[in-house]
Amino acid sequence: MLYTGKTHTTGGRDGASRSSDGRLDIKPSSPGAPGNGTNPEQMFAAGWSACFMGAMGVAAARMKTSLHADASSAAEVDLCSAGGEYFLKVRQPPRAGVQL
Repeated sequence: MLYTGKTHTTGGRDGASRSSDGRLDIKPSSPGAPGNGTNPEQMFAAGWSACFMGAMGVAAARMKTSLHADASSAAEVDLCSAGGEYFLKVRQPPRAGVQL
């Protein structure tokens, strides 16, 4: 194991979330709700795409190349419901650049 991120949330989307090291301290919101705050699906998408870019950087380094300075990654996370159960769907539109 390389790293474990730890958070604690109280009150769900109407509460607060904080990381064990205190670097993250937010009040989540519901998707489409008015007001400030981000929702868990946005945070999941940001983490997913950031992790993917990190993996692409490692892969590029192993290939003795590097990612282009403006390389980016996008992720879309859907909150879904079917049959009384909730689940997430993630899409990652492909886009990357490498310098050869």
